[in-house]
Amino acid sequence: MNHEELISQLKAGNEQAFRHLVESCQDMVYNTVLGIVQDMQEAEDVAQEVFIQVYRSIGTFRGEAKLSTWLYRIAITKSLDWQRKKKLRKGVNIVASWIGIGEPANEPVHFYHPGVQLEQKEKAAIVFKAIQSLPDNQRVCFLLLKTENLSYEEVADILQLSIKAVESLMHRARENLRKKLVSARH
Repeated sequence: MNHEELISQLKAGNEQAFRHLVESCQDMVYNTVLGIVQDMQEAEDVAQEVFIQVYRSIGTFRGEAKLSTWLYRIAITKSLDWQRKKKLRKGVNIVASWIGIGEPANEPVHFYHPGVQLEQKEKAAIVFKAIQSLPDNQRVCFLLLKTENLSYEEVADILQLSIKAVESLMHRARENLRKKLVSARH
């Protein structure tokens, strides 16, 4: 089934077409989400939300961008929304625990990406923590280019920016990461 047929079938509510979309894009969506949320269980939940959103809103897809570009946009938006909500929940939990009406907020100490070899996990945890501290736009740009191996043109399409803007974001992300990693060593 070609790209246009798939979109047509999805818009018609064809469950087989939706199943095909999920099967062919689930790794891409999960890896994108995982790079941002850095929690495997949460990434599964957010990835599921991405496909629910796609199912509900496929009728609004205008085809001005590739379907994969649209999926990346939804995955990024859902992931960043999840992070904002998590920070809010964490703040509420901390305040609640201060006044004695809640449990202390527990945060995982380290995030280990499943693709990182065992002997590199400690270094990877430091790198992932540094990546998490980048501003959203730099972090998303960095992750799409480096973990998803997308081209600058593809990232520009996904983020709806110029290639120059993507290059600038990537440059700033590298500089910020370099500074954070140098200070982490000392």
